Amino acid sequence: MDVTAVEIAARVRAGELSAVEVVRAALGRIRGAESLGAFAWVDEERALAQAEAVDAAVAQGEAGSLTLAGVPCPIKQLAEVEGLPYTGGSLALEGNVGRRTDAVARRLVEAGTVTVGLTTAPEFGFPCYTEPASGAVVTPWDRSRGAGGSSGGAAAAVAAGVVPIAHASDGGGSIRIPASSCGVVGLKPSRGLVSTLPGRVAGPGLVCDGVVSRTVRDTALALDALAGNVPGDTYLLPRSPSYLRACDEAPRRLRIGLLVRPVISETASVSPECTAAAEETAGWLETMGHEVAPAPVAFPPERWAAFQALWTTGAAGVPVPPGREGLLTPMTRWLRQQGRQVSGTAFAEALGAVQALTLEVAETWADFDVVVTPTLARPPARVGELRDDDDPAGDFGAQIDYTPWTSIANLTGRPSVSLPLHRATVEGAVLPIGVMLTGRIGEDSALLGLAAHLEAEHPWPLVAPGWGG
Repeated sequence: MDVTAVEIAARVRAGELSAVEVVRAALGRIRGAESLGAFAWVDEERALAQAEAVDAAVAQGEAGSLTLAGVPCPIKQLAEVEGLPYTGGSLALEGNVGRRTDAVARRLVEAGTVTVGLTTAPEFGFPCYTEPASGAVVTPWDRSRGAGGSSGGAAAAVAAGVVPIAHASDGGGSIRIPASSCGVVGLKPSRGLVSTLPGRVAGPGLVCDGVVSRTVRDTALALDALAGNVPGDTYLLPRSPSYLRACDEAPRRLRIGLLVRPVISETASVSPECTAAAEETAGWLETMGHEVAPAPVAFPPERWAAFQALWTTGAAGVPVPPGREGLLTPMTRWLRQQGRQVSGTAFAEALGAVQALTLEVAETWADFDVVVTPTLARPPARVGELRDDDDPAGDFGAQIDYTPWTSIANLTGRPSVSLPLHRATVEGAVLPIGVMLTGRIGEDSALLGLAAHLEAEHPWPLVAPGWGG
């Protein structure tokens, strides 16, 4: 299961592998990796039925459109899948079952993926760690450290070689944070590129769906399946003819900005391992022929308050059944309380502030095609290091300090990818250190092409040490 999604799909379509063989292997790997906490639900019957349908399509010569034929791909617990538990990772919604399948999950199945189950997420995806009541999700690199969040289960499953790709979503860094913590690829696509209608409306446009994967090409292949608009979309972006082909095209000479100073936090200190990773990556890009220069901080930290207003009002709007509010985590209750204090006028002002901030970032970074930063301010956090149920406000502040760059792309709609280009020995453990590349909105192909060439020049382990084979 250290074979890539691109390779699995090609071999299944060619009849060299059966989708059933592949999914049986994945189900076995899931059972062997239970200690990671990556899966909230496993559905062997559904997975085998979908795999059999893929094999039948191959046998009948009808697999040409199945670009991800037979690829095991779990869905993040926050998305709705008909017939599977739909709880948002919350005890308050325990017993709820999906009545329809989310558009993004449906597109993945239509491309030939096999839904082996649901990956674990924190309650409603709010924290940047994944530590639900069922137990923390840990990185396969060091099981004393968390997998990040909110797509922690997805990233842990991919990093351990259980599956080659996994559905993920990102509202403030929730694809890229666990990608960095688990040593995998995590792309947040441009706003408006992946539609979630009719199941979910875009709202302020902070959240975008995608995948975590082992390779840039696997992410590009998945984006080929996911990208596209439907009538009624608020945000519209034309899709590329092929994101996968973009990975094979020689990138033009780009202007690269390097930024290691925190943006949304005044107090965050950046570990030397994370600073060195970003600086070394910038050096590699310069060696590859790109122009590299320091990038200025795009906006003062206090301007980030608009994100907090939108984030907390989103939390306040989550429908929780009467009498079950007490089952929510202290963090979620605190977020909802904060959100209820945001007036209609303040909410409207926050939306306007985000638009002004987007313009400010565009002007400040106008000279750069891509800006390179660390993904996180520190190596993967230990389980419980960020979470503080006794002080949710302090918990939220710690999360801001830990992730002082990721939410910029959510506010501005830009594509942003975390790449596992580096590793460092921290307290005796070898850990992945992610580097983040953030591009111009709508230029996902260029960003993926650059990432693919970095990967070719500086490849990374496809599976965390001790989990391969």
